[in-house]
Amino acid sequence: MKKFIATLLVAAIFAVMLPTMSGTTSAQTTYSDNGNAQYQGYRRPSVYSRHRKLINIGAATGAGAIIGKLIGGRKGALIGAAAGAGGGYIFTKKQRPRNYNRQY
Repeated sequence: MKKFIATLLVAAIFAVMLPTMSGTTSAQTTYSDNGNAQYQGYRRPSVYSRHRKLINIGAATGAGAIIGKLIGGRKGALIGAAAGAGGGYIFTKKQRPRNYNRQY
């Protein structure tokens, strides 16, 4: 019963705070008269943009470990994790950078 009340209280506090938090994201953008966005200040890139390679390799490692565990137990999980990490590394090396602009 205590867990239920605590969860309900946290959910109520979050529900009250959510509308106040959503208004802070538009502080970096102002719009001119013709509707084009003009950015003022510096916007920090998202976590995925900053750590894209590491997240991709980690996700591939986890997927390989899960598949290996299903197929071959503990030893299979280690082999699957190694194979997933290798595949994730190769995939990440073949990816184009985010700021890639093709010149024609």
